[in-house]
Amino acid sequence: MDTQWLANINLPSIYIALSAGVALLIWIEGQMLKKTEGKLPKSKFFQVSSVVDTLWLFVSIAVVYLLDFKSIEMTVPVAYWIYALSGWVYGSRLLKRSGLPASPEELVIPKPYIAFSQSFSTTFFALCVFVLLFSKPIS
Repeated sequence: MDTQWLANINLPSIYIALSAGVALLIWIEGQMLKKTEGKLPKSKFFQVSSVVDTLWLFVSIAVVYLLDFKSIEMTVPVAYWIYALSGWVYGSRLLKRSGLPASPEELVIPKPYIAFSQSFSTTFFALCVFVLLFSKPIS
């Protein structure tokens, strides 16, 4: 069995391309939240998407230790770390101001948090595309 093709796979590029996909998921989630005025949509897509972008933080931590990133490529997982951690802090502060709901069904995601997430997703998507285009080895 010929496994030479495995040596040519650029795992950091695959991670970055998948990160661009996660950015799109975050943006779509924001659109869904806008349509429901911040209430959590009762959609399997929304639920799966939320799990994926939450797990992406752990993926982003792991890849830094497991993959060999060039310096410009390292900006992608680090940007995701910053988003996830600052999002948790910002979201918690916004919810604390508006009062914590008694149940998940009563949770309303504040509009500023939706805007924060969508702003990040747009910027993060652009970063991923930029890194994919400009991190190629110079021949």
